[in-house]
Amino acid sequence: MKLFSIKKLISPTVSIQGKIFVAFSLVTLIGIVAVTSIVYLYMRETVKNNAITSVNESIRQADESLNLRLEEVSRLNTVVATNKTVLDTLLSKTEEPSYEWFQEQKRIEEFLSALIAYKSYISRVAVIGLNQKVFFVGSPWLDKNVLFSPMMDALLQNGSGHAYFHQTGFNNSIVTGRELRYNRNLIGMVMFDLNDEFIKKIYDVKPTPDSMLYVVDRKNEFIYEPKSSVFNKDTFIQFNQQMAGTDGSVERMINQQSYLVITRKSDYTGWSTVALVPMKSLLTETTHIRNVLATVAIIVFVIIVIGTLQVSSRITRNIRRLRSMMMHVMEGNMTLPTVEIHSKDEIGQLYQVFKSMVEELKRLLEGIVSTEKEKREAELAVLQAQIRPHFLYNTLNTVKYLAKINGVPNIVEVSESLIELMRGVLGNTNEFLTLQEELQYVRSYVTIEKYKYVEPLQLNIEIENEELLQHNVLKLMLQPLVENAILHGLSASGYEGVVLIRIYEENKELRIEVRDNGKGMTQGQIEALFERNKVQTNTRFSGMGVRNVHERIVRLFGEPYGVVVFSEPDKYTTVQIRFPLLPVKNHLLQEG
Repeated sequence: MKLFSIKKLISPTVSIQGKIFVAFSLVTLIGIVAVTSIVYLYMRETVKNNAITSVNESIRQADESLNLRLEEVSRLNTVVATNKTVLDTLLSKTEEPSYEWFQEQKRIEEFLSALIAYKSYISRVAVIGLNQKVFFVGSPWLDKNVLFSPMMDALLQNGSGHAYFHQTGFNNSIVTGRELRYNRNLIGMVMFDLNDEFIKKIYDVKPTPDSMLYVVDRKNEFIYEPKSSVFNKDTFIQFNQQMAGTDGSVERMINQQSYLVITRKSDYTGWSTVALVPMKSLLTETTHIRNVLATVAIIVFVIIVIGTLQVSSRITRNIRRLRSMMMHVMEGNMTLPTVEIHSKDEIGQLYQVFKSMVEELKRLLEGIVSTEKEKREAELAVLQAQIRPHFLYNTLNTVKYLAKINGVPNIVEVSESLIELMRGVLGNTNEFLTLQEELQYVRSYVTIEKYKYVEPLQLNIEIENEELLQHNVLKLMLQPLVENAILHGLSASGYEGVVLIRIYEENKELRIEVRDNGKGMTQGQIEALFERNKVQTNTRFSGMGVRNVHERIVRLFGEPYGVVVFSEPDKYTTVQIRFPLLPVKNHLLQEG
């Protein structure tokens, strides 16, 4: 059960802690793998480059060491080729065996012995005449048959330059030779043999115990090859031809094993050196370091995972507390637990907002309870007052009937107007009505008002097109304007007041103007009509003023519709209404 709870807690599909844990663990894992891989690859490349540098340097030093010996041998060749004793001996007519021949042989051998004294890398020096005279010091044995050997042909092909030949047989060695000439005529050859052990010692370059190194001459003859070779001669020649276009070092698969192949060609001898270093042996230490890195990475990852679990738990602790509080409120409990969240981060701010919201919700619920109680009381009052409008209509009809019986036509007219006006206000619940109906309410209102004043009050209505009367307008839109004209414009004028209502269409808008010939208004008074802090309390019938009518129109239809006032003091006041042309039947505007 506890394992299930932990699994649910760190599940990325269930909790924020799980998402943090999984995200941070993945980022950490990717980072550790990336760093470990980069370090390993860098170390592998470094080891490889160091091996290349080391082998190249070793081969270069071996080539330079061999070149030094070959240059020394070249100088010895020159000494022999220019020695008078050697030339005189080869040119003499003595024959073997004779006393003179023995003397010549002794002199040349003494000269050659002194020449190669303390030169341990030279195994033999020989002077060979084309007249079949052969003199040598060292081993192996040499006789006149050498004149007819492939070695002699190979050395003579190089002319007067230095010739190199890899002799194979009883004793492998590097043979270097030079022609002997007298009066530009070829009379023989001087040869020095370099010890094969010396060659092996020079080219014993092994960065790893199982490395292999090959040295071949221009004719692909092996100068040096390891004891255990992965190539035979034909295979190596083919491989060496493939490597001819490569630069320095490459990795190649040979016999299903990866080798680092390093090549170098000597400018002095023209020999090619090819080193094969097994990558497995070369990277043995790198593999060990890789395993250590992997072990360390796993340990670090486990530690980070455990730390991430602890950190994510602490980060999301307040979130879990807030969630518990929300679940507590969702169950209908408006009293928050005693445990509070005191952190100053976003969660703490969210807790404060939630706490305020719960308190406001609690207050609103208490208000709703109070409102419902008041609503029930109001419903009872409405039921009790349902009889009042009918009672008022019946009373006014009684007054009208009594006035008619007693011959008082003024009371009859006022009663009829008041009944008509109250039917429109109390009986019609629609927000919109036709312009014709609105004008009828205005007429009823003016009929009532004209009996209040000594001077006569006249209402004139001008209609550009009778069809405009069938368009819808806001209920009680004109009555407040006419009321404002009578109360403020005509009541103090002292002469006959005239209210003109002009109705016309302009720019596909319904225009209605209410004009009076009263005392007019100043610009400040006009501005005061539209100020919100100026409550218009003199609109006795509807409780609405010019600003109210303007705001109702703008709220429903927006600018530029609404009310505009033009006035000159002691002359006139004109209130213009700009209203959209609404059809008689509009389901968006009609109610009921």
